[in-house]
Amino acid sequence: MRRGAVRSVVMAGLLVLLGGLGSGVGTARAGAWPGPGPEAGAEAGAEVEAGPEVEADVAYHGRVALAGGRLRILLVPENEGPSALVNATVRLRLSADLADRQELAEGCARAGLREVVCETGELPLHGRGRHIGLVMRLKEPASEVVVRVDTWWNGGAADRNHANNEHVVLALDTGDTYAF
Repeated sequence: MRRGAVRSVVMAGLLVLLGGLGSGVGTARAGAWPGPGPEAGAEAGAEVEAGPEVEADVAYHGRVALAGGRLRILLVPENEGPSALVNATVRLRLSADLADRQELAEGCARAGLREVVCETGELPLHGRGRHIGLVMRLKEPASEVVVRVDTWWNGGAADRNHANNEHVVLALDTGDTYAF
């Protein structure tokens, strides 16, 4: 997905969350947004519509390191089932402001002063999505940064196990790597 397209989707989602476009937002959990429809990129025979009957267990595993005002994040999204997902969006919220200019990975976009969202790509049943690698500059050096990881959008699928997709990681400015 092109960076401009990701920004357009993010902006549309933010407008809906702020009440600018009406009632198209599901209320399953705070922060949900109507991201790209499941039919985008779906192949024949693939799961094309997520709804209340679709259930998936999205999980995120990765590493975080902070050194000299640069935050490095490697994230691997997984789906432990029972249904495949065409796409999902992971949200990364920081306790420190990001620098104004960032070179983000493809499929990622800024969603605020301290927030980045990234599409996971297809999440097959008992499989992994694309690896997401980010190196982000902070606006000002910080001795520590808290990184909160969660699912921003998953096509409306039910996910009853938030223990593996909602993480809080404290990274100290030592260059050490912290796993989640």
